[in-house]
Amino acid sequence: MNDDRPDAVLLSAFALGDRQAALVLTHRLTPRVMGQAYRMLGDRAEAEDVAQEAMMQLWKIAPNWDADRAKVTTWLYRIVANLCTDRLRKSGRGVDLEAVAEPEDDAPSATDRMQTQARAHAVQAALGDLPERQAQAVALRHLEDLSNPQIAEIMDTSVRTVESLIARGKRALVARLSGRKAELGFEDDT
Repeated sequence: MNDDRPDAVLLSAFALGDRQAALVLTHRLTPRVMGQAYRMLGDRAEAEDVAQEAMMQLWKIAPNWDADRAKVTTWLYRIVANLCTDRLRKSGRGVDLEAVAEPEDDAPSATDRMQTQARAHAVQAALGDLPERQAQAVALRHLEDLSNPQIAEIMDTSVRTVESLIARGKRALVARLSGRKAELGFEDDT
């Protein structure tokens, strides 16, 4: 589904009855939404439910979409974050973020895969120990690769607050993982 139209244009086209625009937008956005939800919830089934609910909310607001207020992806990330936070609070669980697995296009060795898995578990556990907002900010910045202004909009806060949350979160992660550098294969990193 190669369609270079911006998300907001596709959403407006869907609101006018263009079903192809909805398919393109679904194929473009669902993997991102699913990834964010999975990292926040740590449960694929719950993440699928959240992704489906977030996309349904997107389709519902399509007729009233105001492209000047926010980007579609920013709005959608915020909805996913809110839905995940609601689920986590209702269940009494802390944030459980899964690190993104390395692509297997170069067929890493079994040792490399084990090292990557150990790092992912260590990072996930360390992220899970962070306060919820710090973990969310760090994940959106470093796992979703969003800009600080986008994160600020998603988290409904200022860019300075996002910068502070990320900085504190990263310092806490470094502190939690510093004693495990050799074990995790980071002995050459600073």
